Amino acid sequence: MINSLSGRLLILTTIFVMIAEILIFVPSIARFREDYMLNRLERAQIASLTLLADDMIDDALEAELLLNAEVFNVVLRRDEVRQLVLASPMPQEVGATFDLRDGSALILVRDAVNRLLTPGNEMIRVIGSPVREAGSLIEVTMEAGPLRSAMIDYGLRILALSAVISVITALLLFAAMRIFLVRPIKNVVGAMQRYAAAPEDARRIIEPAAGVTELREAEEALRKLQTDLTQALRQKERLAQLGSAVSKISHDLRNILTSAQLFTDRIEASEDPVVARMAPKLVGSITRAVHLCESTLAFGKAEEPSPTLSQVRLADLADEVIEGERLAVGDYDLTFDTEIPRQLFIRADPEQMYRVLGNLMRNARQAIMATGDPGEIRIEAVETVDAWLIELIDSGPGIPSRAQEHLFAPFQGSVRKGGAGLGLAISAELVRGHGGNLKLLKTDAKGTRFLIRLPKDDGTV
Repeated sequence: MINSLSGRLLILTTIFVMIAEILIFVPSIARFREDYMLNRLERAQIASLTLLADDMIDDALEAELLLNAEVFNVVLRRDEVRQLVLASPMPQEVGATFDLRDGSALILVRDAVNRLLTPGNEMIRVIGSPVREAGSLIEVTMEAGPLRSAMIDYGLRILALSAVISVITALLLFAAMRIFLVRPIKNVVGAMQRYAAAPEDARRIIEPAAGVTELREAEEALRKLQTDLTQALRQKERLAQLGSAVSKISHDLRNILTSAQLFTDRIEASEDPVVARMAPKLVGSITRAVHLCESTLAFGKAEEPSPTLSQVRLADLADEVIEGERLAVGDYDLTFDTEIPRQLFIRADPEQMYRVLGNLMRNARQAIMATGDPGEIRIEAVETVDAWLIELIDSGPGIPSRAQEHLFAPFQGSVRKGGAGLGLAISAELVRGHGGNLKLLKTDAKGTRFLIRLPKDDGTV
């Protein structure tokens, strides 16, 4: 509460109002002191009129008049004659004299403060002008103790009233600040937090609604910032998707061009002079294309297009993939085998499934050839009631444990030095597009086994 904006506003408002009340209190108490003494002068003047009306009054009546006026004696100057009108014994000598006829505001404030700070009950003389021009001067002698007590009592009542006014003013200001300032600020903060949770969602962009000009300007500036940021994020996402698509295309296109390079090796051996002349150019063009594909593999991930499903004979598709890999093997002691029924058809996109099998088989072939030992790669497939199960098995060295942690993550699951780590990521994504899944069944020093599961249902409920 204290550390909140509302709490601090409440405390500061109370303090400032109290300071203002204190600044008002000092002249107020000075005015009260002046009124108190003027009142005593008026009452003394009224008492003196009794004597002026009848020169012969007894001592008891005179004492009663002085008691009612709360003074000890009254001096009245009329017609340039100074006359002691009423008098009674004084308990002590006069300690100070105050002339109210020409006292300035500063003098009145000074005398009031001094009286509050001076305890005791000294005798003071007060001089003023009679009311209604009943003379040129009136002078009374009185005790300062009752005056100081009355000033203290008045001051306490003023301070209590000031405290009540301060609290009421602070609460009103607190409520007003919460309605017109704190609540709109909280709305802005809440809008910022909601936007931060999903900055790509344009529905979370703030709509200016504050009535305060400065807050509305802040909301409009925030809306512009959020709009620009959302557009920048969308543009960045589109660029990332575009770059990722290029990366994937480059990855698979590079593999296709690599196979084409193997075919050009045989073309170069042709005795036809035209072929012999054109072959180097063809090889150079394909090499440059491979290098171009490799240079684009730094782009990010994007979603593949939906597969175009049809009935595909799996054995023919596997033979086509194996034929391309045999060209890459050359004289290396690596055998390929399939255990796929000829009558087995799967529902799949032939191009995407070719890429899946090609990526898995290429990774297996590269892992085996990197060891320098003979090896075997085999594709097996069976059909169950609800799915087609395709396994790719190799006798390679297995996948290192560090690569298994991010096996299907783009740019992170590469096992081969210099690899982009896209092959398995692309394959897994393509299989998911068919409604299936690709997973690693086992891997150790004796080989690796991957399973492709393609469901037979069409995904409808």
